[in-house]
Amino acid sequence: MVSAVAAPQTDPVRLETARAVAAAVRDPEVPVLTIDDLGVLRGVQLIEGTVVVTITPTYSGCPAMGAIRDDLVLALTSEGFSDVRVVTVLAPAWTTDWMSAQGREALAAYGIAPPTGRAPAGAVRVRLAVRCPRCGGLDTREVSRFGSTSCKALYECRGCLEPFDHFKAH
Repeated sequence: MVSAVAAPQTDPVRLETARAVAAAVRDPEVPVLTIDDLGVLRGVQLIEGTVVVTITPTYSGCPAMGAIRDDLVLALTSEGFSDVRVVTVLAPAWTTDWMSAQGREALAAYGIAPPTGRAPAGAVRVRLAVRCPRCGGLDTREVSRFGSTSCKALYECRGCLEPFDHFKAH
């Protein structure tokens, strides 16, 4: 009997190689982050010789997803995987909770205030102070709800007077 849904293959070395290659792909908008650090990489499978990579955008209209898809295909085919398929899933919705600790540290070192705490679970949101990634000060203010990309807000530090992006928690 042949199943209508192909089962993932169990070649652990090939699968781990594909996972490592996919995980190393950089975010085109924030090049200090990999898609794994960002939490966009949701899974890698080998199905009947095809590498199937599942990604979730930071928000449904994220313009970087096309570039990420192309970069994944290029990286994996460059490593000898001849058949690559990238699947974008919207559910569950991406959350900043999926970002790695290394990713948050890389954002701060790059000059982008990382999200703090966990994404809000209910209807009540409490806005906490955003720490300036340059001087560490907490006397900051939101200048614009949207920064260099829609997933970031533009802030200004009243201490050092520098503007900076803040990765919004969601």
